[in-house]
Amino acid sequence: MSIRFLLFLILLCGSLGELSAQGLPARKDSVITRRRVQQTSKNTKDPVAKRSRSKIVNDSAKAVYGPKTTLSISEKEIFENRKSYRPLDTLIHNLHRWDFVRKYDNKYQDLGNVGTALNPIFPGVPNTIGASSGFKVYDLYYESAEPRYYNTKSPFSRINIVWGGKGRSMTTIEFSRNINSRWNFGFNYRPVLSVKQIQSTGKGDYQVKSQYYDFYTSYESKNKKYKLLMSYRRIRHQVKENGGVQLKGTVVLTGVDTTYRGYFDPNARPFMTNALSSAASAATEELRNSVHLFQQFQLAKPAQFYHTLDITKQRNAFLSTKSSESQNFFTYNVLDTTVINDVNTFQVVQNEVGLKGNAAFLFYDFYYKLRSYTNSMTNLQGQVPGAKGAENYVGSRISFRFDSLSWLSGQAEYLLDGHYKIDGSLRTPWLDADLRSALTKPGFMQQGYRGGYNSWVNNFTSVFSNQLSGRIKGRFGPLFVSPGFSYTAFHNYLYFLHPTGLTEQALPAQSSGIQQYISPELKMDIRILKRIHLRPEVIYTAILNNDDNALSIPTWFSNVQLSYENFLFNKALQMQVGVDAHFNSDYKALGYAPAIQQYYLQNSFTSQSFWTTDIFLNGRIKRGRFFVKYINLLQQFTKQGYMPTPTYPNVRNTIDFGFELILFD
Repeated sequence: MSIRFLLFLILLCGSLGELSAQGLPARKDSVITRRRVQQTSKNTKDPVAKRSRSKIVNDSAKAVYGPKTTLSISEKEIFENRKSYRPLDTLIHNLHRWDFVRKYDNKYQDLGNVGTALNPIFPGVPNTIGASSGFKVYDLYYESAEPRYYNTKSPFSRINIVWGGKGRSMTTIEFSRNINSRWNFGFNYRPVLSVKQIQSTGKGDYQVKSQYYDFYTSYESKNKKYKLLMSYRRIRHQVKENGGVQLKGTVVLTGVDTTYRGYFDPNARPFMTNALSSAASAATEELRNSVHLFQQFQLAKPAQFYHTLDITKQRNAFLSTKSSESQNFFTYNVLDTTVINDVNTFQVVQNEVGLKGNAAFLFYDFYYKLRSYTNSMTNLQGQVPGAKGAENYVGSRISFRFDSLSWLSGQAEYLLDGHYKIDGSLRTPWLDADLRSALTKPGFMQQGYRGGYNSWVNNFTSVFSNQLSGRIKGRFGPLFVSPGFSYTAFHNYLYFLHPTGLTEQALPAQSSGIQQYISPELKMDIRILKRIHLRPEVIYTAILNNDDNALSIPTWFSNVQLSYENFLFNKALQMQVGVDAHFNSDYKALGYAPAIQQYYLQNSFTSQSFWTTDIFLNGRIKRGRFFVKYINLLQQFTKQGYMPTPTYPNVRNTIDFGFELILFD
């Protein structure tokens, strides 16, 4: 219903009310003065009627709909019968952290550009214990976009646009509306575009093109016994691979500094670019789409029967045209063809049925899950054993919610062939703790692969992972302190490495030993003079056991933010202005093999310790948010940056700008 139609109804009702209330004394707080109409007799023939003019004191209408009337909830909250609908997030804290590395506190490495392959710096426990494709570097771009379900009182639209310097951009368009009070529909659209950072020819010379969109709906019956959630999601993520900066090699490089500083030279040359053009000779692509359905029926007050269906398809491809430049990078050849087209397709159909419900502060769930899968590769002669099959799971979830701030939850899932996972979480105002343990299958591409530049067949065993973490939280006036630690252990750990004496860039390997590391950490928020905040985070990592040298993690890792936060101009403007800094100690960061879309262990290149410094301003005026920031300030003075991945320099110092508008009509 539009605002104009609402205004029309309000004015109409007001006029009718005035006519019915003639003769009554006018209220002192009335906005519209009453019209005085001369009463005429039915028998009079005088056509003239004297009227006094109406006086409009205020014809404006207050906005009824806004962030507080547009409520959203996650599927997990609906599943757990939590009525925790939340208003729209209009906070500006850390709004400037828009790219995927800074958004996740710098705990991922990429290839120095938005949208490139991601890898966690601190390895953890896998989420999937059954069959998987083995391709993970683009997971976060898809999984972080899971839709929320809305209950809107009016049509709701959100437009978020980021114009990053050096040709990087991301747009998020969101729309949702209630068809009626029990039925909602919406969609999201998010393109990511990034111009090449190494020898770019300018606007339109993109390294990354990513298109994500989804459609979703939620429905509830009149008697509230039946609920349905449904969504369709799709992403096509395309990256032109350059292999990083080439300082030395068979090609004669003239006028290029071959020291560490040379990696940041604007004229530095990438490995995989044709000599006569800027066209990349290699590209990777992930195409993923899924249909998701969740429905539940209330059997009795404390119990619901539910069913979920997931149909997912993941297609990973590597495309390359052999040239002298690509041959300098890929020194091992498997297929005797000029054009390389390696395609791996992984498909899953999953059904889960179960019984769940609430008893006082206890939530429970018991379920059975059937998961059918297929994996195929165009160049692989025959299939890896087990590339097609079905998996049967049983599991349970449980949660004790003592109040809105304290709960204990856990999940146990058992795959009937012996694989399992156990998750547990505790949240209180003063303590957070997590436990994760899993026995997982190796990915299909680690077991068998045949592409233009790589080939192997393996018989790896299951991987055991354990992780325990805890954090104490305490607030003492203007000081918030949160010391914590995490312990992680692996057995039969799977990883990729550059094989000594062989020409392949990377091969999968499995350690028969044990890897263990512990990471004590400290987070603080120190409030100074009420408006200034100093927020340091420091993580120290000690590798206790590292058989086969399978782990490579920086010893010191830290994030620090100093910001001033306040409301100005009678609270018309909210602002946060400050400095973000990040530090990594030197370590042998994992290299990247684009032909197989995998990060791998390497021992020839040490990533130097570095500081990154960003200056930012976040603000909000009414329903609009914006940010401006200058990234990598130190590089302006040192002319030298950092490399998140060997031979891949960071985005040079530049200005990023973004804004967001929210509409409710």
